[in-house]
Amino acid sequence: MKNKAKLLLAGLAATAPLAAFAHPGALADHVHTGFASGLLHPLTGPDHLAAMLAVGMWSALVLRPRWAAPLAFVALLLAGALAAQAGLAVPGIEPMIAASLLVIGLLIATRTRLPVWGGALLVGAFAFFHGAAHGSELAGPGAAAALLGMVIGTAVLHGVGMGLGKAALQRARWIGAVAGAAVAALGSVLLLRLAM
Repeated sequence: MKNKAKLLLAGLAATAPLAAFAHPGALADHVHTGFASGLLHPLTGPDHLAAMLAVGMWSALVLRPRWAAPLAFVALLLAGALAAQAGLAVPGIEPMIAASLLVIGLLIATRTRLPVWGGALLVGAFAFFHGAAHGSELAGPGAAAALLGMVIGTAVLHGVGMGLGKAALQRARWIGAVAGAAVAALGSVLLLRLAM
C-alpha cells in the first residue's frame, strides 16, 4: 500500500508543471487551418490531451456501453466549436475546461458509476466548452478541414484512453486511481491558477 501512495503522490507532483503550458497567451494567438493542424491540435495542450484520454479511460472503467460518453464528447465538442465559429460568446471557457479535468479525474480515481445518459450528459457539457475554446482558433479557408481533423484527433485520443482503461482493468486496478488523481490534480492546479 505504501508503494501505491508513493506512486500516487509522484503522479500528482508530475502533473503540476503541465499547467504552465495550458493555453499560453490569448486564444487569438493560436489559429489553426488545415486538416493536419486540427488533427494534431488535441495533442498540443496538456489540458485537452488529459481530458480526451480521461474520458476514454473513465468510459472503459465504468460505463456500458463504453462508447456513449466519448461519442457525446465528440458531438458536443463539434457543437461548441461551431457555436464559437458562428460568433457565440461562451463565458467561463477556461474554468470549465479546468473543472472538466478535476471532475473526470475524480470520477476515474473513485471509479464512480453514473447512468450512461448521465455520463454522456456530463462529459458532453464539458466538451462544449472544449470545443468553444478552439472554434475561434479555426479560421481561414482551411477551417472546416481543421475542425474535421480536431474531431478525428479527439476520437482517436478517446480510443487510446479506452485502451488504457481496459489495460488498467486487466492488469492493475490501482493505475486508474493514480491516473485519475493526476488528471484531477492538473484540473485543480489550473483552477487555482485561474483564480490568481
